[in-house]
Amino acid sequence: MGNWVVNHWFSVLFLAVWLGLNVFLFVDAFLKYEKADKYYYTRKILGSTLACARASALCLNFNSMLILLPVCRNLLSFVRGTCSFCSRTLRKQLDHNLTFHKLVAYMICLHTAIHIIAHLFNFDYYSRSRQATDGSLASILSSLSHDEKKGDSWLNPIQSPNMTVEYVTFTSIAGLTGVIMTIALILMVASATEFIRRSYFEVFWYTHHVFIFYILGLGIHGIGGIVRGQTEKSMNESHPCKCAESFEMWDDRDSHCRRPEFEGHPPEVVMHPSKVVELQMNKRGFSMEVGQYIFVNCPSISLLEWHPFTLTSAPEEDFFSIHIRAAGDWTENLIRAFEQQYLTIPRIEVDGPFGTASEDVFQYEVAVLVGAGIGVTPFASILKSIWYKFQCADHNLKTKKDKATDILTGLKQKTSFGRPMWDNEFSKIATSHPKSVVGVFLCGPQALAKSLRKCCHRYSSLDPRKVQFYFNKENF
Repeated sequence: MGNWVVNHWFSVLFLAVWLGLNVFLFVDAFLKYEKADKYYYTRKILGSTLACARASALCLNFNSMLILLPVCRNLLSFVRGTCSFCSRTLRKQLDHNLTFHKLVAYMICLHTAIHIIAHLFNFDYYSRSRQATDGSLASILSSLSHDEKKGDSWLNPIQSPNMTVEYVTFTSIAGLTGVIMTIALILMVASATEFIRRSYFEVFWYTHHVFIFYILGLGIHGIGGIVRGQTEKSMNESHPCKCAESFEMWDDRDSHCRRPEFEGHPPEVVMHPSKVVELQMNKRGFSMEVGQYIFVNCPSISLLEWHPFTLTSAPEEDFFSIHIRAAGDWTENLIRAFEQQYLTIPRIEVDGPFGTASEDVFQYEVAVLVGAGIGVTPFASILKSIWYKFQCADHNLKTKKDKATDILTGLKQKTSFGRPMWDNEFSKIATSHPKSVVGVFLCGPQALAKSLRKCCHRYSSLDPRKVQFYFNKENF
């Protein structure tokens, strides 16, 4: 017994930690969806099976992240080599990689079964509440509009009483990818039995490569957003603890409670002159910095085209926004789709945000922002952020007010017309800030970038203690 403990103590400890993490993740997610006010109305339809489905989903993601690590031979060889100074007992544990791979696979099968059974109950509850006509809270929540023009504030994915569970399963992203992943998992587990591995190794080898479809399905399974929670804005206006019992008065003008709104709302659209549209979208876990950009896709126009757009909102705002100008077929079709939003608002997918040089604007003592044409958009975010910092009395921000008022524009800043004389501008900056580090930021054409880069070199002092100009250009 003593020898067994000496030889296997690390394996036991490792398995205990792994099992403990699974239990912790399951319990933590279960309590979150079972107790959080955000999912109060969702629980009124689904009950505790909501928490079971989401908790098992989190454990599935965790174990699917681990499943490939024990069979990465190059990684194991690297770890074995770097652990040459470790004891023989620790290095010997790497020989149990296939055993751990099988244990993780069994855990994935367990949570897959829990997840599927929970969602079978969920879809049954969805169907029953959608067909109910008793005026209960669940039936009212299930009848919330699927009309995107009215806010897309649905909670039940079954849009009509005549829609079947099978139809939703095979027409929704979550349902279709779930079926594909389940079939892939069954094929891999069935072909991994000892009899097939020994007698028909090729079957085992080729079917195990369907893990590619499993991983891809896992990545896009939640895109559809079938399980929704109440938005923070809606909770502030109509908290379920105060308004759930008076759901019959949600449409009453005299009532302080309003219909709840749920995640998945379409972007707010603001049409500007000169064929420019502004899209404002809820953050919902989206974190950004000034000057960053995102890639935008509109599946109704093209499934494969992703275009970069600079964020024009400030990090301090509760939404993020972009401005899009008609400059090609894709942008013209997008603007046309939003102009016809009385029919339906197109779905927008976002990837990002991604960093740019403009993120460093507050790292310089002096900043010069140069935007040409639509290139002013990254600086809109910076200027908004400066305004918010000024309102909050940020001591790290030094501002100077111009007392003069422009005669033509009425702005409290003199407006210079015509193309700037860059040599004069750089000379003034160098004179006004003789010992400062100046960051020059450009979002514009290459010809302008060439001129500004030359000026930065020309007016930077050879003495590092004096004025230094650093050129930064936006590149997508």
